[in-house]
Amino acid sequence: MKVFFDTNVLASAIATRGLCSELLEIALNQHYLLICEPVLQELNRVLADKFHLPASVIRDFLGLLKTEGWIVKIRNKLKLPINDTDNMLILACVMAARADVFITGDKELLGLGVIEGIPILLPRQLWMKLAGLESGGGLE
Repeated sequence: MKVFFDTNVLASAIATRGLCSELLEIALNQHYLLICEPVLQELNRVLADKFHLPASVIRDFLGLLKTEGWIVKIRNKLKLPINDTDNMLILACVMAARADVFITGDKELLGLGVIEGIPILLPRQLWMKLAGLESGGGLE
């Protein structure tokens, strides 16, 4: 499965131990992790400014994502009913990658539900699907 994590999920994966870090580990070991420059740039900023992680930790984490993930380039700009232009870039990457699922905690993006057949899910929803506890959403 091709999994695309939003910045907030990746930030939680490195800054805290829990569901998001477990999902990242599963994606790295059993699936295909998709990543793009807009996410990497936003992640670099968030980890430094919000989480105050050391530069070496941020550099190593971004390096891991670049090495182990599939870097996706934006093909087309989108016009969607969302306010955050940064999210437009990320969604363009998700669609260009033809991801099987997009994982985010962003309420505006979650409100879209699906974009071009790609389910937009909370981390908990992905975990439940991977554990076989929930069906639907096109991940069977």
